[in-house]
Amino acid sequence: MASMGFQCSFLHEIKGGRENQISYLKISKLALAFAIIHSKPPGKSSKEYTEDLARTVSEQDFGWKWKVEVLEAEVLQLRQELLLNRISPRFCLENRKRDTSAETILGQESVNPTSYSSQLEDSGCDVCNDSAFDSLGTASDFHQSEHNVNTSKHWLERVPPLTLCHTSKEQSLTAPVHFLQHLLEIRKLSEGGILQADFSELENDSFTICNSVSQLLDGLTVFYNSPKFPAPSFLNEGVCVLISLITDTKLSNHVLKKCFKKIEEFKKNLIQIILRNRSVNRFQALHSVSQTLGLLGRNSILRNSLISLLLSEVRQFAEQLLQAHQVQSVYDIPQYENISLLCMILEQLLQNETEESNISSSDYGGEEKIKFLKNLDQVILHLSDEFPLFSLYLWRVSVLLNSGQMQID
Repeated sequence: MASMGFQCSFLHEIKGGRENQISYLKISKLALAFAIIHSKPPGKSSKEYTEDLARTVSEQDFGWKWKVEVLEAEVLQLRQELLLNRISPRFCLENRKRDTSAETILGQESVNPTSYSSQLEDSGCDVCNDSAFDSLGTASDFHQSEHNVNTSKHWLERVPPLTLCHTSKEQSLTAPVHFLQHLLEIRKLSEGGILQADFSELENDSFTICNSVSQLLDGLTVFYNSPKFPAPSFLNEGVCVLISLITDTKLSNHVLKKCFKKIEEFKKNLIQIILRNRSVNRFQALHSVSQTLGLLGRNSILRNSLISLLLSEVRQFAEQLLQAHQVQSVYDIPQYENISLLCMILEQLLQNETEESNISSSDYGGEEKIKFLKNLDQVILHLSDEFPLFSLYLWRVSVLLNSGQMQID
C-alpha cells in the first residue's frame, strides 16, 4: 500500500510539473506579445512589426546555418586530406606539389581558356567523359574508359587537387568526387606496384568515407530531381566514381560496410524519381536515372536488394492496375508509362545474374519473389487484353525468376 501511495504521489508530481511548464510557456508568450506591442515603432502595426522581427531572425538563422555548413565542409576536406596522407604519404606529397601550381594554371585561363577547361573535362575520373554512357549510357563505354585509366602513364595529372575551386552549384558533387577519385587512383597505383598504400586506415576513419559517399549520393539525387541537358561533366564523373567504388574488389567492401543503408536509400530515391516524374519531356532524364540503377546492379550485393525493390514496386503497381481495371476506374497513365523502365531494369538485372553466374535466378528476390509470383498468372490473364505490353513484361520477369533463363527470338 505504501508503494502504491508513493507511485501515485510521484505521478501527481509529474503531472503538476507538466502543468507548470504549460503555464510558464503561456505566460512567456503573453509577455513576448506585450513586449513587441510596447516596442513597435510608430507608423507600423503590431502584425507588420512581428513579421519584420520574424524575418530578421530567420535571416540570421540562415546566415549561421550557412557558416556552419562552410565550416563543416572545410573540416571534412581536412579529414579527407589527412586520410589520404595516412593511406599513401607519397601520393599526397606529389599532389601538394601540384596544389602550389594551381593558381598559375587558373591565371593562364584568361590567356588560354582551353587549358583549365580541359583539366575539368579530364578531372580524374578517366572512366568516362561528357559523351560517356550516351548521357550516362552504355556498359561498354564504362569498361573501355576503365581500361584507359589502367593504361594511362600520367597518373598524377589526371586527378585534380582537393583545393581546386568550383562554383557553389557544382560543389555538392565535385568536392566528394575529387576525394574519391584520389582514393581510386591510389588503389590502382598500389595494385600496379607504383606506390605503397595502407587501406586498413579506412577502417580507422569510417566518418570520412561515409560522409564523402553520402555527399556524392545526395548530390546525384539533387541533379536527378532537377535534370539539365546536356548532362554536365561533373554529373557523369559522379556516376563514374560511384560505379568504380562499388565494383572495385578492395574498396567496395569498405564502402558497402559503412554506407550500405545510404546506398539503399539512394536506390529507393532513384526508383521514386522514375515513378513520380510526370514531365512531358521526361524520358531522356529517366533514361539517365535508369542507366544509373542498372549500373548499381554490377555489385552482386546491391543487385540482390535492387531486384527485391523492383519486384515490390512492379507488383504493387500491377495490383493497383488490376483493381482499377476491374472497377473500370481511371489509372495513373504517366506512372504506367514509367513502370516499363523499371520492368526493363529488372529484366536486365535477372538476365545478367543468370549469364554471369550460370545458375538459376530463382533464389533472388527472396520474399518479394514469392509475393510477385503469387497469383501472377491470374493478373496477367485479366490485364493482357487492355495492357498487353505490361502483361508481357510481367510474363518475361516471371520466366526469369522461375527458370533463370529466357529464350528471345
